[in-house]
Amino acid sequence: MKPSALSTEPPASAHEAPFRLDWSAKLMLLAILSSIFFAAMDQTVVSTALPTIARDLHGLQDLPWVVTAYLLTSTVCLPIYGKLGDLVGRKPLLQIAILLFLIGSALAGLAQNMIELIVLRALQGIGGGGLLVTALASISDFIPITQRGRYQGLVGGAFGLATLLGPLLGGFIVEHLSWRWIFYINVPIGIVAFTIVAWAFPRPVRQARVHIDVTGMILLTASLSILVLFASLSGPVLPWSSPLPWVLLATALVLMLAFLQTERRHREPVLPLSFFRLRTFAFSAAIAFFVGGAMLGSISFLPLYLQVVRGFTPTRSGLELLFLLVGMLIMSVTSGRHISRTQRYRMFPIAGASLITAALYLFSRLTVDTPLWYIDGALILLGIGLGMTMQVLVLSAQITVAHRHLGVATATVSLFRSMGGTLGVATFGGILAGFLRSIPRADPAAARALIVQGLRMDFGIAVIFGLAAFTGTWFLEEMHILVERRKHL
Repeated sequence: MKPSALSTEPPASAHEAPFRLDWSAKLMLLAILSSIFFAAMDQTVVSTALPTIARDLHGLQDLPWVVTAYLLTSTVCLPIYGKLGDLVGRKPLLQIAILLFLIGSALAGLAQNMIELIVLRALQGIGGGGLLVTALASISDFIPITQRGRYQGLVGGAFGLATLLGPLLGGFIVEHLSWRWIFYINVPIGIVAFTIVAWAFPRPVRQARVHIDVTGMILLTASLSILVLFASLSGPVLPWSSPLPWVLLATALVLMLAFLQTERRHREPVLPLSFFRLRTFAFSAAIAFFVGGAMLGSISFLPLYLQVVRGFTPTRSGLELLFLLVGMLIMSVTSGRHISRTQRYRMFPIAGASLITAALYLFSRLTVDTPLWYIDGALILLGIGLGMTMQVLVLSAQITVAHRHLGVATATVSLFRSMGGTLGVATFGGILAGFLRSIPRADPAAARALIVQGLRMDFGIAVIFGLAAFTGTWFLEEMHILVERRKHL
């Protein structure tokens, strides 16, 4: 099959000859998978190197901003990349994102102080966020609807692999080379991806006139930026007793209300509010929010349990999380193939959300001496649930809207998942911090018990998130219904 122009959706008949990618489409898929892999990996690869970076650059007090800067910019730029990709074509947007990511990576490796590193991490995030959403939407430009689940399963596998291998690779690089190589390693991979995109991707079809919602983009970026800062900094950096967190929250809400008013009037809104009247689209975004919050908000602190309570080394605790990867990889690929073969997907998010909830409940029963097989089994269960759920939510949102809005649909689900994760980490981190503050000195046993108490509460709240996601999955419509309705969009 020859990839079509980016503005034309590939045919989606279930009665076509067996679908095969030609060499050009295979190169495009390789560029997409590599882009997603190294952008996702960069979200976690820095975590193991943070103590070394703080020591070398003498900036321990500014360390949280190294993570927050990337998280902030990669999140808030998602809707903008999604909309611009729909309007001007995804090829130039993907190239711009790769270039920004490469420049940010190369310069971050050369940073001489924490301020430089923070600014360059923010630049990396602008490229990384664009890479994830534009690459994911690009699959829809040359893969038919009927086959999309199979290839988005590969994307889910690549994303999960990159997320979990990041800390392991980061630890290896810091130990054997230098923390600067955490950033330098992106450069050759990015150059290859950029070259393939430039050569294999077709030129986008030019539109006579493009109406860009500049005001909406500014208001959305500002409101999301302030909301991410509120979620990331309130508690550990900005005390809840001070007025600043609440000023940030109030400002974010006011700007969001102004954004909603703007979107109602613009002919090409950056985030069409009418999409949320579509049942499956609205529930896909909501489920992504709760799954993102449950997953990142709880699992982010599991290494603390493994290292502090159980005495694992950082490397061993990272290896323990590979059990999560096994379940996620196997089920992402398996579910994608099944969806492409049967044209039905609804069973996967329903079953996946139930498994996620069950796994989180198992984690909420952790004790100081929980058997290792119990933890590994819960991680595998959680990975299987995530593999059955995450990429299906993108697929369901994409099928709900017309092809010309695919970028917006992809970006919206990604945005809700990212915001759920950000708010989840902030909320659960704040709860855990409350327990950590009451840890008595010179009493390791009491310290371990309090950490377990805090984690049990975090996982208990994550179960509620999982139940909310599970409830939402029952309102998703089946794939063949959406495909038939989409023909009339």
